[in-house]
Amino acid sequence: MSTDDPDDDTALLPRLRVIEEQPLDTRASAYSQLHDDLKGRLEGGDATSTNA
Repeated sequence: MSTDDPDDDTALLPRLRVIEEQPLDTRASAYSQLHDDLKGRLEGGDATSTNA
């Protein structure tokens, strides 16, 4: 999965819509998972760019 993949960018909005439709307690867990996923992508991008 590349950080430049346009499918990744367009997949975020539908994922957020699904999260918003969930009950509050489930929503909090889903946002936490989303945060972890995005953080991993950002940190992975930093590691890749500094090694190049």
